[in-house]
Amino acid sequence: MAIRRLPDILVNQIAAGEVVERPASAVKELVENALDAGATRIDVILRDGGQSLISVSDDGFGMTPDELELAVERHATSKLPDDDLVRISSLGFRGEALPSIGAVSRLSLTSRKQGADSAWKISIEGGRKLPVEPAAHPPGTRVEVRDLFYATPARLKFLKTPRAEYGQAVDVLNRLAMAHPHVGFTLGDGARTSVKLAAGQGELFDIRLRRLASIMGDSFAENALRIDATREGLHLTGYAGLPTLNRGNAQMQYLFVNGRPVKDRLLQGAVRGAYQDFLSHDRHPLLALFLEVPPEVVDVNVHPAKAEVRFRESGLVRGLIVSALKHALAEAGHRASTTVSAAALGAFRPDATGPGPAGFRPHYGRPSPQGPSYAYPMPSAPSGALAEALHDYHAPLPGLDAQPAARPVPVPDASPAVNLPLGVPTAQLHGTYIVAQTADGIVIVDQHAAHERLVYERMKEALARDGVKRQTLLLPEVVELEEAAVERLTARAEDLARLGLVIEAFGPGAVVVREVPVLLGQTDAAGLVRDLADDLAEWDQTLALEDRLAHVCGTMACHGSVRAGRRLNAEEMNALLRQMEATPHSGQCNHGRPTYVELKLADIERLFGRR
Repeated sequence: MAIRRLPDILVNQIAAGEVVERPASAVKELVENALDAGATRIDVILRDGGQSLISVSDDGFGMTPDELELAVERHATSKLPDDDLVRISSLGFRGEALPSIGAVSRLSLTSRKQGADSAWKISIEGGRKLPVEPAAHPPGTRVEVRDLFYATPARLKFLKTPRAEYGQAVDVLNRLAMAHPHVGFTLGDGARTSVKLAAGQGELFDIRLRRLASIMGDSFAENALRIDATREGLHLTGYAGLPTLNRGNAQMQYLFVNGRPVKDRLLQGAVRGAYQDFLSHDRHPLLALFLEVPPEVVDVNVHPAKAEVRFRESGLVRGLIVSALKHALAEAGHRASTTVSAAALGAFRPDATGPGPAGFRPHYGRPSPQGPSYAYPMPSAPSGALAEALHDYHAPLPGLDAQPAARPVPVPDASPAVNLPLGVPTAQLHGTYIVAQTADGIVIVDQHAAHERLVYERMKEALARDGVKRQTLLLPEVVELEEAAVERLTARAEDLARLGLVIEAFGPGAVVVREVPVLLGQTDAAGLVRDLADDLAEWDQTLALEDRLAHVCGTMACHGSVRAGRRLNAEEMNALLRQMEATPHSGQCNHGRPTYVELKLADIERLFGRR
């Protein structure tokens, strides 16, 4: 066949296939146009998940009749004043989406320029442009997209249910709303509004945190660490959650570059690197990071939907993100997220599924000086068989004089707890949990998880200073392994020696352990070596040397920490709590689990109806 030029309508339909993947894609493009037009309020309406109607209204600059005609032309824009594709400071530009959307739908634009006395409207149906005509509209612009993909019906087969498509649009709008907290947003279906975000006023960090709380939840705002770092012209701001506030997926990680929501592997990898000391590989932190860079050092046009970017100096960007996050986490000290104590209190609260008669729920009356009153009825004068049953019910329970499974610690004076964040230890429960009294509550500490973090931090500090000190085993221990595991370990023998573990190959299916880190004390060398072999099998091919060393440190710390079930005396408990207070990141172990739970006295009193 001879080479020929494709019709403009077909060109636009092909472009729509790249840019307008689903209704949410059209919402993204139209809302970005409204933001670029200086809007302070944007209202979005979707019907049938956006298939039958997408309406986006704003109070931005508006357009004249001539600008309306140009706006629906291919590659027409107001966002390249100097024709420089390198310096793009708006949320465009990659051809602009209006003609692409108009090629696969019935599109209408109604706009009124700020200060003008009349509005104008232009329509496109399946790529065919109609004349501009007068209309009634307040200052700003309204874009209506009806019957999306009616001109390319094959695309309709790939759409999901209206509910699913609506959810995708909500996610898109929320991401744009995070980046522009000074703009108000609404999204609904015409009958009800599911997203309603008021425009923020005040200092940027404050209104941004309020916007993030509206979208990500109050628990995130309560446990978010402020990020503000600058390096060589790059500025990183935002909020990152404490490690104990984590999820099983990365859906609550929001990354922005120059106000543009992106899903970039470089940025996601930097986040994983910053949290690798605090979370296991299958857990993910919650955060929202906003990176501002000069336009010339980033290419925003490498992806049709502008979802990915490319940096001129990717190492500089990664280093800034990792260092800023680690600095914020270090400043958090031993702090753990409030969701830990909230979950513990929730487990205590009675409900209809708990023990007792079906549907029974105690209701506490107003407390009196003698104690709480209970608002459920009691029989006034039991007699006969009922009296005998009550007598048996209230009889002392057998076994109350048995030895308790807790070890009380004599505390002559608890007043020092006023100045101790983790309080004074009072007991050890089941050889695993330390109970301490604080000035206004109690703290329950998992001794193994807490000591694991302390050992890990000491190993990292020793490694950075002068290497981990080693002790020679009197009798070297031989550990049998698969040949592949032996090869992985011996290939990393030099790195392991830096961490205090000296091993050598002992035939094709075994290694011999000659030295272990002094910090670990009496440890199970065989179990440690087997766990290290498993870790290297999973991480060795994907992590850099320092990252691999961090994982090895974590495995060693787990083996060298105080085990659950070990009985501690009062001095050991107190020393553990004081070290936790002085050690960064001690609020969570190396796997992201909390090391302690704090319950305020006021919350405990509510459980017993005293408040």
